[in-house]
Amino acid sequence: MLSARVQRTRPGGRITRRIVAVIGSALLVSGLSVAGPLPSGWAGSAVPSAVAGVTPVSGQTVGVAHPVTVTFTGAINNRAAAEGSIAVTPAGAPETASGSFVWLDDHVVEWTPAEFFPAHTPINVSVGGFSTSFQTGSSVVGVADISDYSFTVSIDGVTARQMPASMGKAKFPTPVGRFTALSKERNVTFDSRTIGIPLDDPEGYLIKGEYGIRVTWGGVYVHSAPWSVGSQGYANVSHGCINLSPDNAAWYFDNVRVGDPIIVQA
Repeated sequence: MLSARVQRTRPGGRITRRIVAVIGSALLVSGLSVAGPLPSGWAGSAVPSAVAGVTPVSGQTVGVAHPVTVTFTGAINNRAAAEGSIAVTPAGAPETASGSFVWLDDHVVEWTPAEFFPAHTPINVSVGGFSTSFQTGSSVVGVADISDYSFTVSIDGVTARQMPASMGKAKFPTPVGRFTALSKERNVTFDSRTIGIPLDDPEGYLIKGEYGIRVTWGGVYVHSAPWSVGSQGYANVSHGCINLSPDNAAWYFDNVRVGDPIIVQA
């Protein structure tokens, strides 16, 4: 039996129209077919293309600010419909989490939560009839205070370590704002040419570093900087990175997960 219905919903505060076609117990969503009974209370959505993948992947444990990336199999013409089909819900939450969307290209969209996810919690993701889930670990929040020359880390709401730090000098300031740990690199090469400074410039450098936590794709890291230990806690002398002592950088590296928040304040 074929039936169709139109429902109005408000994902993320936005009114969308959702059209569902039901044939027996199979759900057809614009080329995406999901066999089996419909989940209780599920209204479905008009997804313009099938889902190729979602990250974090099923079963992965990540930081509490990790974005969700949805890759569709084809180019998306109706981005509002695609966004309206995505729901991210922490287990036990009464409603889906709010967040913002950024399109990385014509078939990949990234959703960033407006608030941190609860720690130690399964996070359920549905895109039309596709569903998956991942897990958060401890809430490890790093706060870099530029004027205080410090980097403070709390774990599950309790201050775990306050560390002397050195951030960017006046000519190369550390960006202020809320970021997430993008990657963990036990060994990393810092090359000034990646930020436009030739090696033969007085500010040029080529350094083998350790315990790198990437903050931005533009080259900002939290990392071990034995060469600036004398300035950490007293002066900002880096080219934009957050410098820590080798011991403090190793401790942070061992405790942080990709997706944990890093907040830089002036």
